Amino acid sequence: MAQAPTGTAGDVVDELTRDHKEALETLAQVSRKSTTLLERRTLIDTVIGEVVRHSVAEEMYVYPVMRDRFDDGAEMVDHDADEHAQLERVMLELEKTDPGEGRFDELVGEMTEALRHHAEDEENEQFPRLRAHVDPDTLQKMREQVDRAKQIAPTRPHPDAPNSEVFHKLAGPGVGMIDRMRDRLSGRLGS
Repeated sequence: MAQAPTGTAGDVVDELTRDHKEALETLAQVSRKSTTLLERRTLIDTVIGEVVRHSVAEEMYVYPVMRDRFDDGAEMVDHDADEHAQLERVMLELEKTDPGEGRFDELVGEMTEALRHHAEDEENEQFPRLRAHVDPDTLQKMREQVDRAKQIAPTRPHPDAPNSEVFHKLAGPGVGMIDRMRDRLSGRLGS
C-alpha cells in the first residue's frame, strides 16, 4: 500500500481506495500459493502492517469527520470500528500461524473477505458521501494527515487496544515505535 508523496494528485478518498486495492491484490498473491512459504509469510506480514496503518489513520482523521458531518456518522463509525476489530483478530491469528498450515489459508480467506466487505462499504457508501459533504481542500488536507499518521502508526494488530482517535493520537506513536523496533529485530518487512 504505497503512500502517495505530498503534492501528488489525489485526496483522502483516492489514497484510502488505493490502499484497499493494493491490500486485496497482495492477499490474492498469497492465496495463489505460487510463492514459497517464506514469500507468503513476507507478503502477509507486509499486508498486515499496511492494513493496520491504514485502519489507524482512518480512525484518527477520517472517522471524526464522518461522525461530525453525517447524521448517521456515529453509527457508521461504530460499524467500521467493529470491522477493524474483526480484521485485527484475524490478522493476529495470521501472525501466529505458519504459512504451511491449512489454517493459514483459511485465515487469509477470512481476512480477504472481511477487507473486501469493509472496502466495498467505504467505497460505495461512505467515500461518495465524504466527497459530497467535505470540500476538496479539506479532503486533500485529510490525505496529508492520513499519510503522516501511517508513518507513525503501529504495524501490528492490537485487538485489545481501543479503536479510537484519542487513543491513536496519544498512545499510537509509542506503540508504533515499539512495533517498528520488533519488525526490525525480527526481519519483518513492511516497517
